[in-house]
Amino acid sequence: MKVGVLGGGRMGAGIAHAFLLAGDDVTVVEHDEGTANAADQRVRASIARSIERGSTDRDSGDLNRALHVGYDIAAFAPCELVIEAVPEDRALKTNALVRIENAAPDAALASNTSSISIDDLATTLRRPSRFLGLHFFNPVPASALVEIVAGSATDADLVERAREWVETLGKTPIVVRDSPGFASSRLGVALALEAIRMLDAGVASAEDIDRAMELGYRHPMGPLRTTDIVGLDVRLGIAEELQAVLGERFAPPALLRQLVSEGKLGRKSGEGFYRWDDNE
Repeated sequence: MKVGVLGGGRMGAGIAHAFLLAGDDVTVVEHDEGTANAADQRVRASIARSIERGSTDRDSGDLNRALHVGYDIAAFAPCELVIEAVPEDRALKTNALVRIENAAPDAALASNTSSISIDDLATTLRRPSRFLGLHFFNPVPASALVEIVAGSATDADLVERAREWVETLGKTPIVVRDSPGFASSRLGVALALEAIRMLDAGVASAEDIDRAMELGYRHPMGPLRTTDIVGLDVRLGIAEELQAVLGERFAPPALLRQLVSEGKLGRKSGEGFYRWDDNE
């Protein structure tokens, strides 16, 4: 299958990696030559790590030949599926989806949004029946879940095809109805916001709050470390989206806003609730 990914940042590169290892041809499109070159290096480095770890038996040459990276959106024309993986901003995503639909009129379209309504994003599309959410989790290569979000106009056959695509990636699909925060973000953000409030109030250290959930409830990772990996700016954006729709229980804590304003975004910036280095 020919798959397109708009956006080659951490999420987009991870999505491209997953489809490449599943045997697909993948085209990644960025907005200019510089970001395209960075995306190309990011995906190829990820492929090399998978080969070193023995997590794929595909040949290095085949994997690298199956990847195409550029900055001309017309490259999506032959794709069967195109996924937008641009930042979590409603206007940015809406514009991206319209551009993809114009460039690849026969493709199924998917958004990697973690909180924005699929029905809202579909309002400017000519064929909303061919559009759904494919919510991947960071880091994509190691995650086991993909949340399939069906809008009110999404064709039932497309949802079933999406299940097959996700299973081919070696991941588990869940299907949810379009609703604020879907299932995963709504629950994950609720836990993370309360953990941040507890940290700010001095209830316990970040490490001990996380240990409480890891050891007491068998979560594989605590909510504050998870927030660092997701990105504090991403969590803030989701919380603001949910607050607008569901009310003040999703109001972002002042500590979260402060850290984002200071550029402490988590793992990607080197510091959030924890300090990170490139080897973690």
